[in-house]
Amino acid sequence: METILLVGHGSRDPEGNEELLRFADTVRAIAPGYVIETCFLEFAKPSIDQGIAKCVEQGASRVVLVPIILFAAGHAKIHIPDAIDHAKRKYPHVQFAYGRPIGVHQKVINILKTRLTETGYLADSLSGERDPDTAVLILGRGSSDVDANSDFYKMARLFWEQVPVKWTESCFIGVTEPSLEEGLERCLLLGAKKIYVLPYFLFTGILIKRIEQMVEQFADAHPDRSIVLADYFGFHPELAELLLDRVAEAFEGRAAMNCDMCKYRMEAAAHLEHHHHHDHEHDHHHHAHDHDHGHHHDDHHHHHDHSHGHHNHIHEHVPRCSHEHSQGCATKGETQ
Repeated sequence: METILLVGHGSRDPEGNEELLRFADTVRAIAPGYVIETCFLEFAKPSIDQGIAKCVEQGASRVVLVPIILFAAGHAKIHIPDAIDHAKRKYPHVQFAYGRPIGVHQKVINILKTRLTETGYLADSLSGERDPDTAVLILGRGSSDVDANSDFYKMARLFWEQVPVKWTESCFIGVTEPSLEEGLERCLLLGAKKIYVLPYFLFTGILIKRIEQMVEQFADAHPDRSIVLADYFGFHPELAELLLDRVAEAFEGRAAMNCDMCKYRMEAAAHLEHHHHHDHEHDHHHHAHDHDHGHHHDDHHHHHDHSHGHHNHIHEHVPRCSHEHSQGCATKGETQ
């Protein structure tokens, strides 16, 4: 029996976790041939270990774990692979495959365009000219992982290529810069009279509610400009289709993978776990940040060549870093 385990990030807001469960029903509707289970990395149950155990108890012979995470950072590069390592030792009779995070994809751009048009924005792409008064500000969670942040900027550029606005800018709610306020100010300085803010978040929660307040306050301070907040990215039927593409990649062994026994990743995992627990204790006293984890790892551990002659198998599950680990796999913060 083949089972898909959807691995959500998890939120302190129960409404956000409920959204993942409803999304799982959407996936079940378009993939009736699979058993679909869910689990969470943080803040909610079942945990990833509990989710894997449930799949095995139900008789799964092969399990593909698909991270419901926008970009690959600490969780996708370290935490989930570690859980799979543990599961492979505990359940040697079960095959495990690991799908890629959502990443940069045309379906992602389509969903963002849908959120923009839901605000009432009408794109006049037939004129061949860009709207000189309009800026779209895409707002991300923010990460200390440079891969995740650079992928976010790439996605914003692809969005600009397909939407006839003068400017598409990028900003973040935490961890890195530019901030939301800086992004809004930049749009004003560029001359935008209309600004559409697109939050690139999968689920609702503390940060979405804070964003609503911040945009409202900025709009009140600039009554001569039109500042509109779109709905967050959320779970969408096209996202379900994209995830099934990720499942197919993993089952067929087409996803680019790293070495199972990479000593650099294992060292990073131990280091990351220490800081993960430390910063969660700290985070409870600083609730302004939804899930900032102080995961740091020295870059010099990662300047190495991963071409040791390992072959791709369905059991291999660590996503290959496009930068050959030069910036480090063990970095904090998923972009959510």
